[in-house]
Amino acid sequence: MKSFVIGHWSLVIGLFVLTVLFASCKNNIVYSQFVPIPSEKWHVDSVEQFDYTIADKEAGYQMLVYVRHTERYPYQNMWLFLDNGTQRDTIEFYLADDRGQWLGDHHHGFIEMPVLIEQNYHFADTGRYYMTIQHGMRDSLLRGVTDIGFEISKSRGLENSN
Repeated sequence: MKSFVIGHWSLVIGLFVLTVLFASCKNNIVYSQFVPIPSEKWHVDSVEQFDYTIADKEAGYQMLVYVRHTERYPYQNMWLFLDNGTQRDTIEFYLADDRGQWLGDHHHGFIEMPVLIEQNYHFADTGRYYMTIQHGMRDSLLRGVTDIGFEISKSRGLENSN
């Protein structure tokens, strides 16, 4: 029981820190876009693309993927494939805890989960870039996903690191 309490409080504190971090960067947003998923059924072949422009290559950037879903989402976790043209990443993150309680911000009709993918990224140059996002789950139609979002904001007070 002691380890559950420690683990539970660690999760609560971690979510609080992430919430504060995300909230502090809202006024430095460079790009933010959400793509609705038709009929809350995200097809495995559906690749969502986000096109954006970077004007300041000296700045560090924080990048987030947002998943909005309903309680009809059937799993605790999600796998995503991210591709920016030069690098393809596979990420896994959790939408619910071990007891089945949804994580993220609860809104009327959906739950929004921000996923930090870069904390202080530096672009090699200014110009146009893109990010594609595709789900990597076994279901060909992933139920309960309402929107996929991508957001970039300028980092503040972080040391240079890629």
